[in-house]
Amino acid sequence: MKYLNFFLFLFILNNLNSQDFKLYEKESFIFENDTLNYRILKPLNYDSNQKYPVHLVLHGSGERGNDNTSQLTHGGALFLEKENREKYNSWVIFPQCSNNDRWANLKSDTWDVSFKDTVTKPNKSLQLVIRLMDQFIENKQVDKQRIYVSGLSMGGMGTFEILYRRPNMFAAATPICGNGSTEFAYLYANKVSIWIFHGSDDKVVSPKHSLNMATAIIESGGSPKMTLYENVGHGSWDNAFAEKNYLKWIHSKTKNKYGF
Repeated sequence: MKYLNFFLFLFILNNLNSQDFKLYEKESFIFENDTLNYRILKPLNYDSNQKYPVHLVLHGSGERGNDNTSQLTHGGALFLEKENREKYNSWVIFPQCSNNDRWANLKSDTWDVSFKDTVTKPNKSLQLVIRLMDQFIENKQVDKQRIYVSGLSMGGMGTFEILYRRPNMFAAATPICGNGSTEFAYLYANKVSIWIFHGSDDKVVSPKHSLNMATAIIESGGSPKMTLYENVGHGSWDNAFAEKNYLKWIHSKTKNKYGF
């Protein structure tokens, strides 16, 4: 049954056409001389008098650019499924990283690295995402207790980074086949519910990095959930997004759990 659900998910993903993705409105966030393109999905049957959760999704390196479309390649279909929109109704934001940048503070596109633990400014694209989120969640139509972030590969690294730069913003995070700085895990370990995913055969970003992050979070007082997929390579986001309880788990988390 698990494999049936996985292939059903892939069938739905492959059969969504461009018309479906048009439900994600094209927007741009401008700060000084910099621009961040992003797509945003409004809650189903949007009511301006209601508050909704917000789900931020950070794409991988292959979806960088300025077309304001590619970032929807992985995960965009998940939030369009009728059942998901009804059960887990929320704002969904997919920003797009520029070609010459990356979410995490790396100096090159070498994803399988040990992060040098330095407190430096975030890269331009992530800084714009942070500014966008700071501004967006102040809307009266946002439930501040239910802000979520997901990211795959380069976006998984961006997820770990935005957590330590905004540790009080998110209720839950799902970094997929990512990597991060273990030194700063203490900043969010006991504040954010975290479910980490990785393929055990990943040759692009070693699963040891996710294991190291999970260990650092545990040592800092957190209690992360982790799923390691047997015989799966770098594309473990397909498996993660196909998890029956992926969105259910995320939307079960609120910041109230931690008392702030």
